[in-house]
Amino acid sequence: MDDLYRQLIIERYKTPHYRGHLDPHDIFFEDDNPVCGDHIEVTLRVDDQNLVTEANFDGEGCSISQASADLLMETVHGMNLDEVKELTKDDVVELLGIDLGPVRLKCALLSLKVLKAGAYGLGVDEVSDDLVE
Repeated sequence: MDDLYRQLIIERYKTPHYRGHLDPHDIFFEDDNPVCGDHIEVTLRVDDQNLVTEANFDGEGCSISQASADLLMETVHGMNLDEVKELTKDDVVELLGIDLGPVRLKCALLSLKVLKAGAYGLGVDEVSDDLVE
C-alpha cells in the first residue's frame, strides 16, 4: 500500500492540481522551513459565509512538502474557515498515506502551518509550530 501512496506523492509533486497564485485573493500567507529550504505560499478565495471557494499554493521544495500542499488545497475546497482551523497533522499524514520521520513530517506540515496561519489571520511574528499539533 505504501507504494501506491508514494506514487501519488510523486505524481502530485510532478503535476500538482492546485499550484498557482490566486489574484485577487481573500487570504494570503507564506512561510518556509529554514532547515530544508521548503517554501509554501497559500492563497484562498472565501465567500461571504466563510467557505473556501478556491485554494491554491505555490512554492518550492521537496516532493513531500509540495505534494502535501497540493492535497491539502484539494481538501479545503468547500470547507468553512472554522473547519480549516481544526485540521491537524494527523489529517495531513492521512492524506499522504505513509509514515514519516520527524524531518519529513516537518516538510509535510509546512503547508498546514501556512494554511492555518492564513485562516486565523496571523502576522508572521505570531506563527508557531503549535498550529499543526
